[in-house]
Amino acid sequence: MYFEIKDLHVFYRAIHALKGISLNVEKGEIVALIGGNGAGKSSTLNSISGIVQAASGSVIYQEQELCGLATDEIVRMGIVQVPEGRHIFPKMSVQENLEMGAFLRSDKELIQRDMERVYDLFPRMKERRNQAGGTLSGGEQQMLAIGRGLMGEPDLMLLDEPSMGLAPILVEQIFDIIFEINQAGTSILLVEQNAQMALAIADRAYVLETGEIVTKGTGLELLNDPKVQAAYLGGESEEEKLNKGEYYF
Repeated sequence: MYFEIKDLHVFYRAIHALKGISLNVEKGEIVALIGGNGAGKSSTLNSISGIVQAASGSVIYQEQELCGLATDEIVRMGIVQVPEGRHIFPKMSVQENLEMGAFLRSDKELIQRDMERVYDLFPRMKERRNQAGGTLSGGEQQMLAIGRGLMGEPDLMLLDEPSMGLAPILVEQIFDIIFEINQAGTSILLVEQNAQMALAIADRAYVLETGEIVTKGTGLELLNDPKVQAAYLGGESEEEKLNKGEYYF
C-alpha cells in the first residue's frame, strides 16, 4: 500500500473533528476529498502533515507510520502540503518564496531544475520573480503556493482548497496544472469544495460529512451519484458568483 489512513480520530478539545476515517491513495492517483465547511477535510490533511496530532489511528506512507513524526520529517519523506489560503510569504519575492519551498534540500542543481520546471508551469511567476508575493493577485498567489510546494520535490502532494475564491477561468487553469503535475508522476490528495472540478479529474473520491466518510467511489461514479449531485453539485452558477464579485483574478 502506497498511502493509507486507518481509523483516524482527531479532537479539538471537546470537538470530535474526525471520527475514525479510513482512506487510501495508490501511487500515481488523484484522490479527491469533498464535503462542506466543517466536514473535517483540512483536519485530515493537517493530521497527515503532522500539524495536528491524531488521538488514535494510523497514517501510513510506504509502510512507515507518520503519526507522531514532526512536520519536517514528513516533508523529508516526500509529502508536501499546499495549505488553504495560500500562506505565501508576502514580503518575500516570488523567487524567495520558491526557494523557501526547497529549504530542506541541498542539491543545488536539482533545485535549479525544479525552479525552471515551476517557471515552465507558471510563466506568470517567472515574469514576476522579483515581485513581492503580497502584491500578487489571488490567482497568482495560488500559483505561487503550488509552485512553492513543488520545490519540496513531493512524491505525494496534499492540496487544500486550491480553487477557493478564484474566478472560473483561473479555476480551470489551476485544475489543468494539477492534472499536469499528476501526469508527471506526483500522487495527489485533493481537498476541494468545488466538487464538480475535483471529481472530474479524480481517479477516486471520498465524501466527508461531520468527520465521517459517507460515500466513496470513482470520480465519475460520484459525479453521477444523485445524492452527491444534490448535496455538492447544485447551488449558484459560476456566472452568478462572478456577477456578485466573489472571485479574485
